[in-house]
Amino acid sequence: MTRKKTLGVPTGLNDAGEALWAKVTGKYTLRADELVTLEAACRAADRVVAMEEERGNAVTSFGSTGQLVVHPLIAEIRAHEAQISSLLAKLKLPDEQGGEQVSQQRQAAQSRWASAHGATA
Repeated sequence: MTRKKTLGVPTGLNDAGEALWAKVTGKYTLRADELVTLEAACRAADRVVAMEEERGNAVTSFGSTGQLVVHPLIAEIRAHEAQISSLLAKLKLPDEQGGEQVSQQRQAAQSRWASAHGATA
């Protein structure tokens, strides 16, 4: 992979997906199959944002019989975040942190956890 001029953003991406697309394609030249993988990660990032907006601050919901249960979007958000991490790992992009294995997705997840649990990031 080499440094490259930013490619056009795929149709239908929202802010999170566009930002991820621009960050990666602005720095690296990807093969066609890698672009498909990146687009899938971008679309998943958009879905995470949409689900987080839908969930709001709710961590619980009511089940079919009125019982208190974990909000169903929490599991979906977690699954999508894992999918994003997996897709980005497939790209095998060089580490920008100079040897530190700190991923953007890990930082985002830690920040969300800290915000949700009242801790400072």
